[in-house]
Amino acid sequence: MKNKKTWIYIALAFIFSVVVRLIWIYQFQGVENFIWNDQFMINTNDGYYWAEGARDILNWDFSEFALSPVQRAGAQLTAFFAFVLPFSFESVILYLPVFLSSLVVIPMILIAHSLKRVEIGFVAALMASIAWSYYNRTMVGYFDTDMLNIVFPTFLLWSLILAIKTNEEKYLLFTALEIVAYRWWYPQSYSLEFAFFGLILFYALVYERKNLYMYKLLAIMLISMMGLPDLVRLIGVIVVFFVYRSKKLDSYIYHFLGFSFLLFLLTGGFSPIWGQLKGYVFQDVVKVMGEDLQLHFFSVMQTVREAGKIPFETFANRISGHTVTFVLSCMGYVLMSIRYPVMLLGLPMVGLGFLAYVGGLRFTIYAVPVLAFGISYLIFFCSDYLKNSYAKVVFIATCTVAILYPNVLHVIAYKVPTVFSKQEVTVLDKLQKMAEREDYVVAWWDYGYPIRYYSDVNTLIDGGKHSGAVNFPVSYMLTNPQESSAKLARFDVEYTEQRFLMEEDDGDRNRTNIANMTLDNGFKDTNDFLTSLHVGSSLPKKTRDIYFYLPFRMMGIMPTVTKFSDIDLMTGKTNRRPFFYQTNRFKDDKVTLNLASGVVFNKKSGMLKIGNQEVKVKEFLITSYDKNKKLIRQRQSIHKDGKFYLVYMRSYNTFLVLDEAMLNSTYIQLFVFENYDKSLFEPVILDPSAKVFKLKI
Repeated sequence: MKNKKTWIYIALAFIFSVVVRLIWIYQFQGVENFIWNDQFMINTNDGYYWAEGARDILNWDFSEFALSPVQRAGAQLTAFFAFVLPFSFESVILYLPVFLSSLVVIPMILIAHSLKRVEIGFVAALMASIAWSYYNRTMVGYFDTDMLNIVFPTFLLWSLILAIKTNEEKYLLFTALEIVAYRWWYPQSYSLEFAFFGLILFYALVYERKNLYMYKLLAIMLISMMGLPDLVRLIGVIVVFFVYRSKKLDSYIYHFLGFSFLLFLLTGGFSPIWGQLKGYVFQDVVKVMGEDLQLHFFSVMQTVREAGKIPFETFANRISGHTVTFVLSCMGYVLMSIRYPVMLLGLPMVGLGFLAYVGGLRFTIYAVPVLAFGISYLIFFCSDYLKNSYAKVVFIATCTVAILYPNVLHVIAYKVPTVFSKQEVTVLDKLQKMAEREDYVVAWWDYGYPIRYYSDVNTLIDGGKHSGAVNFPVSYMLTNPQESSAKLARFDVEYTEQRFLMEEDDGDRNRTNIANMTLDNGFKDTNDFLTSLHVGSSLPKKTRDIYFYLPFRMMGIMPTVTKFSDIDLMTGKTNRRPFFYQTNRFKDDKVTLNLASGVVFNKKSGMLKIGNQEVKVKEFLITSYDKNKKLIRQRQSIHKDGKFYLVYMRSYNTFLVLDEAMLNSTYIQLFVFENYDKSLFEPVILDPSAKVFKLKI
């Protein structure tokens, strides 16, 4: 009867989690701009990475040098579901996060079942399944690894709790298999795995020094955590488990534990953990790369929001939905750990979640399940003081609704759009029909994965390949004049292809592309090489076509795009500091044009006020589309000695304020004005949402 009750709770919590996630579908019913191939598109850029890999697996496309993740778990599992389920591929990638992320309710309720308080697990599962940050990263259409990134460690927490409580052999195997599966799914899981291991080691040394079971658990965890291929670790775990069952290792368990630790060190050990800390916590603004030619690059981590510091209120809301709930959850977790000390095993997840306060908001999801237990326990702890059973039920129900309410409100308000609009995908679909598989598309990294998925081409940068070293050339291409941009595009594409063919011990492979270009062309200073692009330089042999993808949506991130090439690579100092300002919030009266944020244009004097500074405007330019979607350009000279340009994109209801450097940039000239050098570029798609130009050289 108790088991039946447990599974009923699991089913109810699972259904609740799924239904809440379907609110997004209900809200956007009938929005045609979000639909492609008769289904809603996904709403996270990274999802297109896994979708690309799954698509290529189903098409048996395992191109040697493609960046498609055909060897990664996310793509493989998706391909499996797409193959066996009677739904379209678009439907599978849209709804998979809904059902996989909702599995988190299973280990949560099983944990509570092991504590003989399954009702606590039910309320905690309701809370955790839709908590602010967990919902954000597992909602319908958020097709990314987060749909299982909390499910696996919560199952691991369950098996560790049962292992300590029961000392049963099966939980040795469960724990090890969960670690293997978690690493298979998410290679960055080693930090959390090692934190769990460290806590178990501390517990064993302090409380269970004579318990051989604890040393068996530690040893098999180390075997499952080794830096070896998944299949090798899986086989190793199974072999060790059966040796355990035969009792052959019992008398040598201390030696085997030492041997396991040595294997762990020899196969990677702590290096990946340190790498993660350096990436998210110890961030450098400028990265220095190279030996024979040291270059300085802008660090991408300074522009990634999920790696940035967040206010306490945001931190608390993302974990529990409300600051008060968060504080009560922490109190409840302390009380629960006093009553059930085994719940202290959840500290690694809480600790990683709290790292978000200093190291990036994405980590908050790890604390969600454990602190959901905290608030749930506190509710039942307080209800125990009520003697009337009816009053107790009303109290529990009221408190449950109260903690869920702000999270449900957030779900309703969190109307995230799809990554691309239908019109933008139409552009990429046209590009797919004209480009070859080996061709390259130059675009900012935000759009790399969707471009590869919809156009089936190569990109120079994407959501995973976006270090300062690879971002610099693309940023340079977008923000510099057409001649140097076009030439650098040809250099970067051909050097990228050459890198694939280099041997592992080739010294050129250890340098960045820009360093190799500099040295190969006889320069010792990268600035001299970049200057040569303006005055004439020999280009590498053309092996494939290159397209520039220029979307309107990139306007909003142009200041960020500019930062990656606005740097002297030799010294790390800022170079040009080009000026770019965009707004669609403006107020026009007889004398002034208020462009918001302290930017005001005086129409009579032709002066532009930016904060406390006044500058002359050289020209006022207007662009608009006629009925045939042909671009019309107008320009009015204001001050011959002006330094700034005011651009009104009438069809977009958008104003731009630019200095001369930004006005002459490839992105502005090609997208805003369609003013292209006919010897360098050829327009192939001129859509208001995104424009594509083919490189001629």
